[in-house]
Amino acid sequence: MIKNMTEDEITLQALKAIIENRKKDFEAIVDELQPYDVAKLYESFPIKHKTRFLLFLNAHLLADLLEELDTDQQLEVLNKLGVEKTGKVLDLMDNDDLASLLEELSPERITSLLSGMKKEESKIVQDIMNYPPETAGRLMTNRFVWIRNYYTVRDAVGKLRSFADFAETINYLYVIDEKRRLVGVVSYRDLLIADADEIIKNIMFERVIAVSDMMDQEEVARMIERYDFMAIPVVNEDNVLMGIVTVDDIIDVFIQEANEDIEKLSAAGKSIDFDTRAFTAAYRRLPWLILLLFIGLVSGKIISSYSETLEKVVALAFFMPMIAGMTGNTGTQSLAVVVRGLISTDIDKKVIFRLVSRELGVGLIIGLTCALLISVIAFIWQGDLILGIVVGSSLFLTLIIGTLAGTVIPLVLYHFNIDPAVASGPLITTLNDIFSLITYFGIATLFLNQLK
Repeated sequence: MIKNMTEDEITLQALKAIIENRKKDFEAIVDELQPYDVAKLYESFPIKHKTRFLLFLNAHLLADLLEELDTDQQLEVLNKLGVEKTGKVLDLMDNDDLASLLEELSPERITSLLSGMKKEESKIVQDIMNYPPETAGRLMTNRFVWIRNYYTVRDAVGKLRSFADFAETINYLYVIDEKRRLVGVVSYRDLLIADADEIIKNIMFERVIAVSDMMDQEEVARMIERYDFMAIPVVNEDNVLMGIVTVDDIIDVFIQEANEDIEKLSAAGKSIDFDTRAFTAAYRRLPWLILLLFIGLVSGKIISSYSETLEKVVALAFFMPMIAGMTGNTGTQSLAVVVRGLISTDIDKKVIFRLVSRELGVGLIIGLTCALLISVIAFIWQGDLILGIVVGSSLFLTLIIGTLAGTVIPLVLYHFNIDPAVASGPLITTLNDIFSLITYFGIATLFLNQLK
C-alpha cells in the first residue's frame, strides 16, 4: 500500500486518518512500517495530534515505539498514557531497554512505573538495574527460549512456536538442567534437520560459549564479533543462565563506545551533539582545554629560552610551526590506530612488540621522506645547506618521537587499566609540541655558528 509513497506522503495520510478518526486506515499505514519509521512518524506529527497518535497504537506498537525514542521523548509518551496502559506497555518492552530508561529517572518515578507492571517483569528489570553499568548483566534480556536435554525435537519445536512472539531471537535454544545451569545449546537449523523424535541431548552442543554477567560490555562485543553469533548466553558464577545478549544490543555498544572514544580523543569529555547548548558544550570542553593551556605555556618557555638562537637565525622561526604541527599530526594518527586496534585485538607482549616495531618503521619511513623534502626546500629557499640539515634532521627525529608517543602512551594507559582514549588528540599534540621544540632548537643551537 505505502511502499511507493514518500515519507511526507505517509505522514500526510496518517495525519489525515487521525484527524478524521479513521483508526483502521491509520492502522493499515502503521502496520507496514518498521518501529524506527513509526518513531519518525510520531516525531513529525504536530504536537496537538501526538496524543491521539498514541491512542491509535496498541500496546505492542507503543512498546516498539518507546524503544526507538530518546529518553525525553520516552517520558513524553509515558506521560500521555494512562497508568494501566503504561504498565502493559512497559511489560512488553525489552528488559534492557526499559532498565536504560528507568536509570535516568528519580527513585520515586521508578517505583511508580514498576508498581504498574507485572511482578515477574518488574523483578527482572530491577535485577538488571542492580548490575553495574556497561556490563553484560545490564545488556541482557530474559526473552529467550530454554529447553531441557530430555526433550524431543518435537517438544522443542512446540515450545519454540509457543514462545516465538515472546523471544527476542529464535536462532538458538538454550538447554538447562534442573538448577537452571547452562548445559548445552541447539540452533534452529539443528532442529530443522533433526528427526522429530530425536532427543535434544543427542544433538545439542555441550561446549557452550557464554559470558559472565559481570563481563564488560566491550568484551562481550568482542566475543560476539569473534564468533559471529546472533546472541550469546549470560551466566553467573554458578553457570546459571541469567539471560542473553543479542547482536542488536552489541551494535548499540559499538556505537556508544565509538562515540565515547571520539569524545575523549577530541578532549570534549561528555557527550556533545548538534542539540547541545553553547554554554553546556563550552563547560564540557573547558577543563581539558585549560589543562592543555597550562601545558602549552611550557612550549612558550622553551621558545623564550632559545630567543638568542632565534635572533641570530630568524629563518628558524618560519619552520617552527611546521615541525610542531607535523609531530602532532603523526602522533594523533598513531593514537587513532592504537585505540581502534585495542577494541578488536587481544593484546599480549608479541602484539605490543609487533605494533611498536611497525610504528617505529612507519616513523622512520615518514620521517626520512619528509626530512629529505623539507631539507631541499629549506636549502633552495634560504640558500643555506646547514639550515636544510638542521630543519631536516629535526623533522626526522620529531616524527619518530611523535609516532612512538602516539603508540606507547595509550598502550601504557591500557596496561594500567586506564581507558587509552583519555590520551586525547590535543594532549598528544601538546606533548609532541614540547618534544619537537626541544629537539628543533637543541639541534639548531648545536649548528648555530655554521648557520647564516
